[in-house]
Amino acid sequence: MNARFLGIPELAEVPSVAVVVDVMRAFTVAAWAFAQGAEKIVLAQSLDEALALKARHPDWIALKDGPPAPGFDAVNSPGLLRSADLGGRTVVQKTTAGTVGALAVKEASLVLCASFVVAGATAHLLRARTRTRTRTGDSVTFVVTGEDGRADEDLACAQYIARRTTEAGTDPTEFLRRAAESRAAAELRQGVRQGVHPDDVALCLELDRFPFAMVATVEGPLMVLRPRAVPQP
Repeated sequence: MNARFLGIPELAEVPSVAVVVDVMRAFTVAAWAFAQGAEKIVLAQSLDEALALKARHPDWIALKDGPPAPGFDAVNSPGLLRSADLGGRTVVQKTTAGTVGALAVKEASLVLCASFVVAGATAHLLRARTRTRTRTGDSVTFVVTGEDGRADEDLACAQYIARRTTEAGTDPTEFLRRAAESRAAAELRQGVRQGVHPDDVALCLELDRFPFAMVATVEGPLMVLRPRAVPQP
């Protein structure tokens, strides 16, 4: 597998396979939403689109970055979401980086959204796909969403998933250390960002918390994220 690591502004062409990484916190939150029973997550282009979808579907759960806001039901925090009952619900998610990155590669043949909590399942899915491909040199583009591709928590997670795809026994220690010492982690701990729970950083660093990968596909006019169960070794 040929892996490349790009920020959102560097996406000059549509990749064949894209793994969109947002550790703190979009795709940790998405995984928690599925763990709490959500059926699917609609990735919104804008706050206005999220509110419009909510207006058309009052039973949907609208979620955004930052502090609570009128029209939205939840914020982008795993610590705040983990007690929610989302059984059978649809979540509309709009964040600063993660959803933007996923929508930027929506034409790819396979789009996975990832963070440390689903790293193992994501690597397993990529590994299984590689084994079934007939050609060699298949390329996977890891979209490092934070800080225009410079967010070390996202890059560390992307590099870990890439390494684990080819080396199942990869030691996660250094990758998790980099994420824990990242700018995003510091801002969450120090309260620089709003809509934060004290456990958010720790929850974002829980490796392989969930046994599913997250696959985004275009369904009509929407990009929809769904969990895909991965067999455990």
